[in-house]
Amino acid sequence: MTARPRSDRSESFGEALLGTVLDRAHELSPHLIGPLVAEVVERLGGRRPQLLLQDYGQVLLAPLPGEGLAGGDPQDIDDTAAGRCFLDAQPVELPEDDGVRIHLPLLDGGDQVGVMAVTLDRIDDDDRRLLDRLAALVADLLVTKHGYSDLFFSTRRGEPMSVAAEIQWSLLPPLAMIMPRVAVAGTLEPAYDVAGDSFDYALNGDVLHVAMIDAMGHGLGAAVMATVAIGAYRHARRLGTDLPEIYAAMDEAVAHQFGPDHFVTAQMMRLDTTTGGMRWVNAGHPSPMLIRDHRVTRRLDAPTTLPVGLGGAEPEVGELGLERGDRVLCFTDGLVEEHAVGEEQFGEEQLIDWVDGLERTCRGVRAVARSLSHTLKRARGGHTTDDATLLLVEWRG
Repeated sequence: MTARPRSDRSESFGEALLGTVLDRAHELSPHLIGPLVAEVVERLGGRRPQLLLQDYGQVLLAPLPGEGLAGGDPQDIDDTAAGRCFLDAQPVELPEDDGVRIHLPLLDGGDQVGVMAVTLDRIDDDDRRLLDRLAALVADLLVTKHGYSDLFFSTRRGEPMSVAAEIQWSLLPPLAMIMPRVAVAGTLEPAYDVAGDSFDYALNGDVLHVAMIDAMGHGLGAAVMATVAIGAYRHARRLGTDLPEIYAAMDEAVAHQFGPDHFVTAQMMRLDTTTGGMRWVNAGHPSPMLIRDHRVTRRLDAPTTLPVGLGGAEPEVGELGLERGDRVLCFTDGLVEEHAVGEEQFGEEQLIDWVDGLERTCRGVRAVARSLSHTLKRARGGHTTDDATLLLVEWRG
């Protein structure tokens, strides 16, 4: 039998470049990510590399410090080339006197970690391909290394954070997940002082699991109660139980730990990402809204039971078949019960007007969720008396 000729296996320039990152990644200390990126960029003929991370308030992109990385002031997400790259998750090239500045999104599972920026004398398709792949590797590095160091937390923290908010941010999944069949994006306000609001999601096979909660009270006590509720939700979900049983598990955990005078409003959903079939239960929470053809078409009202912790009856399960492109907006009461400065509560009608206006921009769920939260923040003069959290789920078909 004649042996097949072996293909060329010699190392190309591109493989060597990216291999430098892969070969060192396993034992790379978090603070050495910057020097490694600077070394690889220099070999590509680039200069002034920056790694810009989104701050917790989703307002600025803050430069990661590190030897070889360019510093500078944080950049406004709404008014810079880096911010445009961040919001649209697309590269942005900007001609400069000494070359071309290219900004690349740092994406991990659809979550936008930040932006990598590099200047080259000129740029061609080979440069774009290599930089795009380098940005993907760097995003993975930032995600896998963040749990080993406070460096990334410190970079993203634009102002002092309360202990309650510290607990809540450590509890959250990534703020966004973009997959072929489904997309999720959420926000929390006030970012540096949130306490009782939280959400969680998990994509297990073809099923997306979603929960949103609002623990009574404010401050550290509300954060602790939210932690117990989310922990009970995850525990029951991972056992494979159905939505009514998940409610019962959360109800028992909160009642046992905090007694009869404490409660958490909650909403739990399951979405079959192959068919668009959605099921949900509501435990004293505001009803979610269905967004179809870029406007709010209805509230998803269903029989509700008592908030978890109060021993309510077994909840009835609502059911709905989503159409391709449908979005479901889940939110806590702080989003509609807040007041504009010197005025009445925002209310659901004003929320619907905001959603419809933003939906007409046809932007992705991450940008819409962020813009909606910031619209609310501007309307109340930058201040809030309650947590205001939202979560957008899109069935992409």
